[in-house]
Amino acid sequence: MADTKKLFIKTYGCQMNVYDSERMAEAMGSKGYTEVSSPEEADMILLNTCHIREKAAEKVYSELGRLKTLKTDKPDLKIGVAGCVAQAEGEEIMRRQPAVDLVVGPQSYHRLPEMEEEIQTGRKALDTDFPEEDKFDHLKSRPKAKRGPTAFLTVQEGCDKFCAFCVVPYTRGAEVSRPASRIVAEARDLVERGVREITLLGQNVNAYHGAAEDGSDTSLAQLIWQLDKIDGLERIRFTTSHPNDMTDDLIEAHGTCDKLMPYLHLPVQSGSDRILKAMNRKHTAEEYLKVIERIRAARPDIMLSGDFIVGFPGETDQDFEETMSLIRATNYGSAFSFKYSTRPGTPAAEKPQIDDGIASERLQRLQTLISEQQRAGQDSMVGRKVKVLFEKRGRREGQLIGKSEYLHATHAFAPDHLLGEVAEVLITASETNSLTGELVSS
Repeated sequence: MADTKKLFIKTYGCQMNVYDSERMAEAMGSKGYTEVSSPEEADMILLNTCHIREKAAEKVYSELGRLKTLKTDKPDLKIGVAGCVAQAEGEEIMRRQPAVDLVVGPQSYHRLPEMEEEIQTGRKALDTDFPEEDKFDHLKSRPKAKRGPTAFLTVQEGCDKFCAFCVVPYTRGAEVSRPASRIVAEARDLVERGVREITLLGQNVNAYHGAAEDGSDTSLAQLIWQLDKIDGLERIRFTTSHPNDMTDDLIEAHGTCDKLMPYLHLPVQSGSDRILKAMNRKHTAEEYLKVIERIRAARPDIMLSGDFIVGFPGETDQDFEETMSLIRATNYGSAFSFKYSTRPGTPAAEKPQIDDGIASERLQRLQTLISEQQRAGQDSMVGRKVKVLFEKRGRREGQLIGKSEYLHATHAFAPDHLLGEVAEVLITASETNSLTGELVSS
């Protein structure tokens, strides 16, 4: 019997890339590969890349420069680049870094086994097409190995919004939703393997409209209610959402579906209508705040998270102050915030850029406000009882760590048999980025 081949995958960026990396490993498992924890051990290295952050492509080329030295000692080592940088750069990756054997876009990774056969003959392999076939349909079978208590599950990919700053429509393609029955079947499989919480993923997850058995469209709310019926599945989350797709039935589900957790990531990017229009967001600050009001009416205790871009081309002091006002009005539990950086090929990249020093000062002020709100939100949990899904052991003997309904990292002393289970915890202290609590006796 041939020796098992070893695969190392380095994952950049979003949760969807984490999910994709798992599926890549499963696809390569059919060729006899098992995952290892370091590139030095590997017979094949895959970089699953993200194009959202600043200088994403250059960071990948820098990593490839480090990895190519491994080929000196191991000439048969194969190196591949997958994901959104692969989609955006294509054969340019191989031209700039000849050590790369394989480049595959995020819609074609189901072809990895075929591409692996190709590169073993000494040829290069490139696939950055948007194939008509469903890549998920080619990856139906999962090894029945035990899983941890939480898992990501992609339900929708791509984006039709074309925000002026974003490359996703170009790297992930148009919005596509998976059939509801396949998602439910995959969710059941995950639960059978130990998963208790599933996070539904999509570039615009609340734009989900997967086909039902009768050919009609299934909304995200309808999908959530189908998942709600799965015995053993205790928690449902979803990310990332667009304000324009927060439908009535989805808002209602937040108030009526017990398994849908009281946490929502709803990016807005700016509080200035002028900048929102320049970003092509297709909503105003007031419309966003009205959506928030409706969500809180349905679920008053919901914890909100957002995204903000500071220093977008044309942003004035007044525009920035309007963003700060929106943050104060919303009162976020957490948020991601960044200075605007150009993405080649996007409309905003061609516009005059804001002075970096001004953008940095604005970002610091915004992050200070967000940090104050996050701290206040955490502090308000002290004295409350929350339900924690324990995921792993803590640093201290007898300590377990998990997440509350509100996605707060929470640690408490608890017996090991509660790993993978939900237990009630009384919060006793708010730390820098976590909560401390005591197990409530049942």
